[in-house]
Amino acid sequence: MIQVGEEVHRHVIRFGLGNNTFVLNALVDMYAKCGDIIRARKVFNSIDQKALVSWNSMIVGYIRHGLIVEAMSILWWMIEEGCEPDSVTLSAFLTSMLPYKIGTQIHGWVFRRGTEWNLSVANSLIVFYSNQDQLGKVKWLFECMPKRDVVSWNSIISAHSKDSAAIEYFSRMMDSDASPDGITFVPLLSACAHLGMVKDGERMFSMMVERYQISPSMEHYACMVNLYARAGLISEAYDFVVNRMEVEAGPTVWGALLYGCYRHGNAEVGEIAANHLFELEPDGEHNFELLIKIYRKAGRYKDVERIRSMMMERGLEL
Repeated sequence: MIQVGEEVHRHVIRFGLGNNTFVLNALVDMYAKCGDIIRARKVFNSIDQKALVSWNSMIVGYIRHGLIVEAMSILWWMIEEGCEPDSVTLSAFLTSMLPYKIGTQIHGWVFRRGTEWNLSVANSLIVFYSNQDQLGKVKWLFECMPKRDVVSWNSIISAHSKDSAAIEYFSRMMDSDASPDGITFVPLLSACAHLGMVKDGERMFSMMVERYQISPSMEHYACMVNLYARAGLISEAYDFVVNRMEVEAGPTVWGALLYGCYRHGNAEVGEIAANHLFELEPDGEHNFELLIKIYRKAGRYKDVERIRSMMMERGLEL
């Protein structure tokens, strides 16, 4: 993709459009989306009249690369130039893993401009405070929102993915005009798994498929395996993988099963899960380490040494 963009850039220069503001803004966006943040910045610096899309492209590009300081410098520069950040700008910051101090500074800036209750911004604030484990602020923001959409409900449910409040919020969501989507059910199934609510998890999964006609993703399948495995129902978890999934199980599914086997000391199924993971993630040291722990717990020390040798052959650290 980047090669196509570079070819377009060469044609831009060849046809004398190298100083065209519209074209340059588009190039910044293209390079940033392709992951070439250095070239995006070089083009960005050459633009005399920077459009909002260019500022946002640079900010989002830096955030994707984990360069928060650079993204913040663009934000303050943008404000100094009199270009008002929009919901795209603010959401990009707030939904990333921002340090608490920076996030609250942005929240303060939003509050002073009276845009705190813009739907996109409010949703992003919920995500930010969820990432900071500030559930009191998350709840306050959610309850004060003048309007909510499916993203709002998904965000508040996700914030409580390890406790029963997730199910309570889902009940409220069903009474609202928002319809759940595939994202909604991931934290719901996760909450059921953490709480050991197997029957509720099964009910949620059936509701998702039958009532809302949502095709399960690999993440949903992994949640169901985790639901059974955490409860010690290893046979049920394995049966789900083998007989109930409509696609080939991926690493997250086998990983959930392997971890459940480790927690409950099931070496037989753990061995099966690990062998699948060794093929899917040949460099995944954690999979080897978990199987070693399972074997050690079962007193199978020859198998411990066999897996250690396998790790050495693959150049993995013990």
